Amino acid sequence: MKLLYITNGLNGSGGLERVLSIKASYLAENMGYEVHIVCLNDSHLHLFYDFSSKINLHSISVSGNPVSYIKSYISGLKKVASQVNPNVILVCDDGLKAFFLPLLIKSKAKMVYERHVSKAISIGKNAGFLKRIATKFQFFLMNALAKKYDKFVVLTNENCKEWPLQNLEVISNPLSFYPEASASLTAKKVIAVGKQSHQKGYDLLLQAWQIVIAQQPDWQLEIYGKKEPLEGLESLAIALKIIDNVSFFEPVKSIEKKYLESSIYVMSSRYEGFGMVLIEAMACGVPCVSFDCPYGPSDIIADGEDGFLVANGYIALLAQKLLLLIEDDALRTKMGNNAKVNVKRFLPETICNQWDALFKSLQS
Repeated sequence: MKLLYITNGLNGSGGLERVLSIKASYLAENMGYEVHIVCLNDSHLHLFYDFSSKINLHSISVSGNPVSYIKSYISGLKKVASQVNPNVILVCDDGLKAFFLPLLIKSKAKMVYERHVSKAISIGKNAGFLKRIATKFQFFLMNALAKKYDKFVVLTNENCKEWPLQNLEVISNPLSFYPEASASLTAKKVIAVGKQSHQKGYDLLLQAWQIVIAQQPDWQLEIYGKKEPLEGLESLAIALKIIDNVSFFEPVKSIEKKYLESSIYVMSSRYEGFGMVLIEAMACGVPCVSFDCPYGPSDIIADGEDGFLVANGYIALLAQKLLLLIEDDALRTKMGNNAKVNVKRFLPETICNQWDALFKSLQS
């Protein structure tokens, strides 16, 4: 069976690129699929993550004003789809243009949309009246056009609440890795991973960390993710007088190693599409403390068993649960062990078997 994935780029360090590299590679290497991926403007030439050599990579050039951009985008996709002649076309693009593709690509292939983010990302920070009106209209279009897909795949059961659709399917992201080793959980180190943005809530995390180190001044917080000076996180850390207990790092490919060197993972996001970093940390035997934000953490963490869920945005409670794990070595070890076991449900073979069943059902 032939699969054609449509995405904007492959050279970024984000979650979508990471997931696509794992999933597409597994389908090509282990399940006999002929996998093609088409991206924009040669972003396949400098890959951040590793993709199987069995995958066929394509690129289309888009540029210029909106009319020229869309025209070259559609003509390029039609050309690739005609050449590949896939059985299934999968769209991995969280932008509005992706919702029009079933109307624009004339193909006998079944069309599947993969949603990797929450609708909340469209609302943004401090949205004004006009922004809210525009966003409501955007959601109206999304809801209407999403029905044109044969299947609309979301990552969690919670995500289903955002989409009033009959063609919904829930398939979670697969694990990036599952090391034999587990973190020793003895290092006085808490880790967070993700780009600096309003969504990730690092401003809330830093306030919680101020509470933590007032009682546990030997502990360190390490944040890995694309830096954004406009977020002002280093300035906030200085203002909170915690700069000596916080370190900010750019993304690293060897993030697995960083999890294994840590004792607790913390997620302070205001909203999520899934929470890939949670299952990665758990695969390394690291217990997690997370805001119970929409959407993802509640589908991943078993509260009180392999980590803690905290009411969304409650800084003092986030600090309280971090302190509980910091101060109780036995609890930290128990939860880390439970996390290592519970997260196996996200192994690539399990997730890709779900995709295999979906693809076969579309052909029957």
